[in-house]
Amino acid sequence: MELVMSFMLLLMSSTMFMKMCLAHISKLGFHAYISVGLLAVFMLSYKFRHNVFQIISFGVIWGIAGVVYSFLEKGLLGNLTYYPSTGNPYQFEATIFATLLSATLLGLAFGTIEALYLHGLFSSMSLARKIAFKTLLYLAIIVLILLIITTIYNATVLDTHILDARVLHHVKLFVSHYAFWSVEAYIAAIIVISLFYLEVSENLGQAVLLNFLTGRYHTPREEERIFMFVDMKSSTTIAEKIGHLKYFDMLKAYFSDLSDPILRHEGEIYQYVGDEVVISWRMRKGLKDAHCVQCFYAMQSALEHQKEEYLKKFGVVPTFKAGLHFGKVTTGEIGVVKKDIIFTGDVLNATARIQSLCNSYNVDILISGTLVNRLDLSGRFKAQSLGESALRGRDEKIALFTISHKQRVAYSFR
Repeated sequence: MELVMSFMLLLMSSTMFMKMCLAHISKLGFHAYISVGLLAVFMLSYKFRHNVFQIISFGVIWGIAGVVYSFLEKGLLGNLTYYPSTGNPYQFEATIFATLLSATLLGLAFGTIEALYLHGLFSSMSLARKIAFKTLLYLAIIVLILLIITTIYNATVLDTHILDARVLHHVKLFVSHYAFWSVEAYIAAIIVISLFYLEVSENLGQAVLLNFLTGRYHTPREEERIFMFVDMKSSTTIAEKIGHLKYFDMLKAYFSDLSDPILRHEGEIYQYVGDEVVISWRMRKGLKDAHCVQCFYAMQSALEHQKEEYLKKFGVVPTFKAGLHFGKVTTGEIGVVKKDIIFTGDVLNATARIQSLCNSYNVDILISGTLVNRLDLSGRFKAQSLGESALRGRDEKIALFTISHKQRVAYSFR
């Protein structure tokens, strides 16, 4: 129950904040509701789903932790109907429900804060230091909120001001009790687990982690996928010009700027190979609204948007070329010491060969004729045939196209 009380106190503060936001929106009138609704739809279409996955993950982890705590508590208390340390009444059925609900909601609240506001905090630190500093920060926030709420609560009950000696005495008793700090220690453990899970998700990729957890590719399966091989132009020249350490910093910024457009257009980052990134789509997602083509131009716009920043830091703006193709691959888990989900199939080699021909045709994007025939490019893009070409290591020729905008599209950035 001590855990439930702490959770509920925290939830009271978050609930009050939500009510204030809703009250503010209602004052703005009908147009505000429309704007908020349109914003929600827009966000659901892009990176918002990435954040939602993280937020829900926090809620699930915290909910499970709440249930585990309830069962541990039941094991310690046995048939007792009260808490020996405080004398508060105890009922297992009510406690487990309240703990599950409050822990899940609190997890969702912290997941929202982490995903939308604090995810990039301490990003320059090592994994262990980042998790340690974030855990201390979150604990400090929790303790501060609990102190504020407890002070206001006791002042209200005692019908006096918050600096009254009796109020401060009750607050002191609250924070000096063993139960308070034992709950804080348990919450710290939950925070560490949540943050570690988030870091693993970011390192593996949400899609890969989800596939590992669900066992989707534990048994190899065949599927059709679209692939895009993206290669930085003149990377060797740039590295020699600015130095390899500075070049590596530029690579980090470059891949970071490409990530958002990839997520927005349903892409999955398969792997990084030097300055090359391989992006993959399931057929339905890649073909829908020509996401695989839109992704290319969104990535170009993202780099253009950061042009001044690149010039300021590195003295050069990275550009890239890309090749797109689709085909059948076998997908499955592989490895013993280090597991991974890999694709095998001729389409990977073919896509790499297509991308390598960009310089020969003096274009930034090349796409196979078989993929062009599956895409609906009407209205936004124009496909220009470049004839047929024999790919290195293959006897048969393949039709190649380059893509251009019929009219320039402005991509948004958040």
